[in-house]
Amino acid sequence: MDKQQVIEMLVELCEDDIILENQDIDLFEEGLLDSFGTINLLVEIENRFNISVPITDFNREEWNTPNRIVAELAERQ
Repeated sequence: MDKQQVIEMLVELCEDDIILENQDIDLFEEGLLDSFGTINLLVEIENRFNISVPITDFNREEWNTPNRIVAELAERQ
């Protein structure tokens, strides 16, 4: 898994290229991710990177930007 793969996945899930320009954007505050999007995100992470993230481990404040998502996944690899 590399950062670019995670960013591409987020662009697809959020359907917005702004993620390419601003990887510190708050995905929840900007309305790019919601509860349903969070479930899709966790499913995609498992499918693409074979990293299981239980919903109980998902903390919005720690997973709210593309850069933080990359960091969280790097720790779990």
